[in-house]
Amino acid sequence: MKTRATTLTALAAVALATGCSAADTGGTGNAPDGEQVSGSRLDEILESGTLRVCTTGDYRPFTYLDPATGDFTGIDVDMARDLADDMGVEVEWVRTSWDDLMGDFLSSCDIAAGGISISTERARQVYFSAALMEDGKTPITLCENVDDYRTIEQINQPGVRSIMPSGGTNEVFAEEHYPEGELIRHDNNTVFEEIIAGNADVMTTDASETLWAANEHEELCAVHPDEPFDYFEKAFMLPLGDEVLKHYVDQWLNIALNDGTWDGIVEPWFGEDVEL
Repeated sequence: MKTRATTLTALAAVALATGCSAADTGGTGNAPDGEQVSGSRLDEILESGTLRVCTTGDYRPFTYLDPATGDFTGIDVDMARDLADDMGVEVEWVRTSWDDLMGDFLSSCDIAAGGISISTERARQVYFSAALMEDGKTPITLCENVDDYRTIEQINQPGVRSIMPSGGTNEVFAEEHYPEGELIRHDNNTVFEEIIAGNADVMTTDASETLWAANEHEELCAVHPDEPFDYFEKAFMLPLGDEVLKHYVDQWLNIALNDGTWDGIVEPWFGEDVEL
């Protein structure tokens, strides 16, 4: 069973063996007020007893804020809780949006979680943890319309209504690939209901999200989740330059992905037959 002490011991051994630290390598993380701090954010987290996690709360199955209870649920939410348990600290959730994710993370959070895609643009400002999963953009639509939206060319047509939330990689993909189509920006919590209601035709999003949505809504079908339009990975965002915190998170993640923790968290959202 993994413990905070076990992970910290491994971390200390690596630090002693290499004779370096975050300060030695210029590894300073972002402070709450945007000021640079020496040492590792890991020390601050352990000392304060709090892990501050930025998340949008609008991207199931990875992060969702229930308006009735005020509680966060989702795959990455549960993974962040497991990380906090491993550290022996509590989670402080910081609600953000896709438009404000980077700014809120840099000013207020230790990590960011919730189906976040690795991109070179984001990598200019943050570190990423080791990948949680591979993914790619693929369409989802009404099951009777699957053959109409198999290709980018079919979707990039006048009159084809592509729906997406603003501020994330889905918007970037749609703007780049569907300039001839009609782009509709909508709250991500109810975006699939808009397709079912006939207010939009198709959404191009992460294959993992299409599999979850198709499982939730019998009217919807993921078009080709096993052959997406592109490729990327999902991970946690971490403070740029903080090698010690990144090393800790990567070691915890490696254990969680291989000891059944990840599988146990994922299964309720997709069922036993879907592998991520």
